[in-house]
Amino acid sequence: MKRTNAVDRVLLVDDDASVREALGQTLELAELVPTLAGTYIEAKDHIIRDFAGVVVTDIRMPGKDGFALLEYAQGLDPELPVVLLTGEGDIPMAVKGISSGAFDFLEKPCSPKELVAVVEKALRTRALVLENRRLKRQVESGDAAARLLRGTSALSKRLRSEARTVARSAADVLVTGEPGVGTAKMAEVVHLLSAGSVAPFLKFSGAAMTPRTLTAAFQDAAEGSIFIDEVAALPSNVQFSLLDLLETHDRPRLIAGSYANLSDLVARNGFSADLFYRLEAAVIRIPPLRERPEDIPVLFRHYVDIACEQTNLPVPEITSEIIANLMAQNWPGNARSLMNAAMRFVMGLSDGGAPEGELGLVEQMAQVERSLLISALQRHHGNATEAAKGLKLPRKTFYDKLTRHGVLAELYR
Repeated sequence: MKRTNAVDRVLLVDDDASVREALGQTLELAELVPTLAGTYIEAKDHIIRDFAGVVVTDIRMPGKDGFALLEYAQGLDPELPVVLLTGEGDIPMAVKGISSGAFDFLEKPCSPKELVAVVEKALRTRALVLENRRLKRQVESGDAAARLLRGTSALSKRLRSEARTVARSAADVLVTGEPGVGTAKMAEVVHLLSAGSVAPFLKFSGAAMTPRTLTAAFQDAAEGSIFIDEVAALPSNVQFSLLDLLETHDRPRLIAGSYANLSDLVARNGFSADLFYRLEAAVIRIPPLRERPEDIPVLFRHYVDIACEQTNLPVPEITSEIIANLMAQNWPGNARSLMNAAMRFVMGLSDGGAPEGELGLVEQMAQVERSLLISALQRHHGNATEAAKGLKLPRKTFYDKLTRHGVLAELYR
């Protein structure tokens, strides 16, 4: 059974090749991920702050020794566990190393059980350190899901919760939805909420990828995330290359976006079944705007603010009639279309995205009424009885109006 802990890497440093290989095999059998090095120079290039693992190093080595490597590691990251390997005559030195900040020491030759026990203890300590750092960054910068996934609807709240849950796992992710819903933004949110948030986040078009560019992307992203936009467009040979890369331990998280129904493509032999089932383990579906119309006012005002900042124009008045007009539309282009409507509105090229043709008084009043119904539900947190009381309507009349205006009452239960 493979590990799911992202903190499972061990930088193993020993100038004796036979000892190095034997210890490396022991770690691999324990399903850890060893990186082997024979010298200080070779080892130090692998040590970075937030390294998702620990260092195990021999004390006596040609040139700079294990104490020099300990000092270098502490200079980059004082909380990176370093375990010292020592010969029988070097135990006093190893004990001194503990006082200098080493995590522990092992006397050579050490049994596989002893090595794995000490390393796993160090890895657990490292995992706690990295998780605390991630949580601290999240508090300092604000939760990425709250900042980037705007909306007050029950569906939006559920979407933010799903993003947080998936991000905490080590699983690869499939983000689906209709065109314009923002799969790339969701991919960024998952990355920012994950343990590898400080590592690179790289975005690619599925149709443009080759096996070579895919391999290079996995190398460049290191411990971060790769987003492949419209994964259904990946050429078949790239799909097979991707499957091979996904089998390795030491790789970035894959976040795939798709507007197409991958299950249908698999049935028609238009997409790799193995790749689909691999991605299907963690799926985030972004609902279209027509399923959450109460999010439209929040999003539109946000997009208007962005457009005003980009064009250096003053923020125009957004009336209730404008909001009603916006909420009366289905927005087949979803957030992307709403963003374009906000830009046109700010530049004075439209009156707020109203449907084509002039609306009569009856249509305008219907749109305003629909907006008032949704606003009342928002104020009362989806409680229909309280919302009806707030509007001074009988409960049956309130539900009749919800049905007539196409508001999905089940979202507010």
